[in-house]
Amino acid sequence: MALKSSSADGKTRSSVQIFIVFSLCCFFYILGAWQRSGFGKGDSIALEMTNSGADCNIVPSLNFETHHAGESSLVGASEAAKVKAFEPCDGRYTDYTPCQDQRRAMTFPRDSMIYRERHCAPENEKLHCLIPAPKGYVTPFSWPKSRDYVPYANAPYKALTVEKAIQNWIQYEGDVFRFPGGGTQFPQGADKYIDQLASVIPMENGTVRTALDTGCGVASWGAYLWSRNVRAMSFAPRDSHEAQVQFALERGVPAVIGVLGTIKLPYPTRAFDMAHCSRCLIPWGANDGMYLMEVDRVLRPGGYWILSGPPINWKVNYKAWQRPKEDLQEEQRKIEEAAKLLCWEKKYEHGEIAIWQKRVNDEACRSRQDDPRANFCKTDDTDDVWYKKMEACITPYPETSSSDEVAGGELQAFPDRLNAVPPRISSGSISGVTVDAYEDDNRQWKKHVKAYKRINSLLDTGRYRNIMDMNAGFGGFAAALESQKLWVMNVVPTIAEKNRLGVVYERGLIGIYHDWCEAFSTYPRTYDLIHANHLFSLYKNKCNADDILLEMDRILRPEGAVIIRDDVDTLIKVKRIIAGMRWDAKLVDHEDGPLVPEKVLIAVKQYWVTNSTSTH
Repeated sequence: MALKSSSADGKTRSSVQIFIVFSLCCFFYILGAWQRSGFGKGDSIALEMTNSGADCNIVPSLNFETHHAGESSLVGASEAAKVKAFEPCDGRYTDYTPCQDQRRAMTFPRDSMIYRERHCAPENEKLHCLIPAPKGYVTPFSWPKSRDYVPYANAPYKALTVEKAIQNWIQYEGDVFRFPGGGTQFPQGADKYIDQLASVIPMENGTVRTALDTGCGVASWGAYLWSRNVRAMSFAPRDSHEAQVQFALERGVPAVIGVLGTIKLPYPTRAFDMAHCSRCLIPWGANDGMYLMEVDRVLRPGGYWILSGPPINWKVNYKAWQRPKEDLQEEQRKIEEAAKLLCWEKKYEHGEIAIWQKRVNDEACRSRQDDPRANFCKTDDTDDVWYKKMEACITPYPETSSSDEVAGGELQAFPDRLNAVPPRISSGSISGVTVDAYEDDNRQWKKHVKAYKRINSLLDTGRYRNIMDMNAGFGGFAAALESQKLWVMNVVPTIAEKNRLGVVYERGLIGIYHDWCEAFSTYPRTYDLIHANHLFSLYKNKCNADDILLEMDRILRPEGAVIIRDDVDTLIKVKRIIAGMRWDAKLVDHEDGPLVPEKVLIAVKQYWVTNSTSTH
């Protein structure tokens, strides 16, 4: 049959060429699978095709740039007939946090902040829809501008601008919020406040790298520590101060919704180089010092605890604080008593700031061994914390052989500690994990990340600021990406075969425990890029893959990216599910070629915002 034009002729030839390449690719891929016994001719041709850039998927290239192009259709008509389509949730769910839902929270006791803890919806109450972005949503400013400015449309809540107006937390200026860096305890700005702390705590030489900020507000302390190469894990409850943690994450600062209540913090023992409370309203002396004992558990030997605000210097400030001086005096007495029992040494007290340092081992704390008030925790696994009740007990130090040895092992200053062998590995405390295995894992992740950058050239440009690794292992992905332009929330699933989160912290990275059968403790749209390594294989037969993917969609920003690494059969199932979500996806080969059964699924969440249509 004659062709109508030379243009049509070119298109036809192009189509034929694509079909031939596709057929050859898939033929040699199947042929390679047949030849399990060795590397045959079919394998070599398939490898050559891969190296030449042929793509068996014949999927258009994904666009990782931001466009804010308005609403997009869910899927094409032909696709819609094949897949389950997930509809948008009602517009009232734009800021839905499933495990900190306000209405559910109010049904729990208010004692010890129980109602502010995690209370997830039962299976029959889970939303199976896509959380919409608010109208006018835009991609946040790049760091460092994002530290100081957040688009109003992304978190349209002005309550803090009124309530904290005199404390210089946040100001509303037209279509943006501005964060001047002020705080209740640092009216001259966070930098000046940190300078005062740094006169006591070695923040400039890499000795202090990880920090915990309890009751963080809008996380200005963590934001201003960034320039000193200190990474703070900030948390605050979802409470009447609307959007504190949401503002922190919009600014590009690590933060989660959380509270010191009755449940242990979701961090490993000996994780942080320093911990901080600035007017965080935690009753530190209550419950026999239980909250201070929990801080002691997560504080590294030799680490620092900072308390600024009431009751420090109560004699001068009790009138300004409008509290009875007898109450403040008793509060400070209890704190000092608990700190002494924990064997912390007070290093500094000036104005409204006090700093204690934890001893490096138990040798310096022999006196407490005979103290009848000293109740030591009996558990064999001090990192078993997920939904475990907090106890008024002291976490024992790891054993040492000399009075100057750092319990648990001494860490190098950052950045050297990033790739040094962590003490938990060198000591053999993680069963079955050798130094060689750890170093091989590092090499593998450097190679994987190099391949990711070929797929998505924007990966280390600053386009992605808030990144999550859903199954972090030793933190190899985060270590390979380490940059001042970004941070990675390293999540270690509670069902992981080995608990590696302590290693993550020993590398100078930050992370958290979590069970992905439940929602994560964050607001919607708080991560720019999500990485999931063999997560769906791990959770196979544990919970529904639909729920995990919907949670990923909830916490991913519009036009954010996803990288899922897993075996090909698992990824095909995942790809089928996300065909019903507003994601563009592409399956690509492992960087070592098409014969490797492990593949990579990359996706970009489309830009769309809420409308008046209600589906749930």
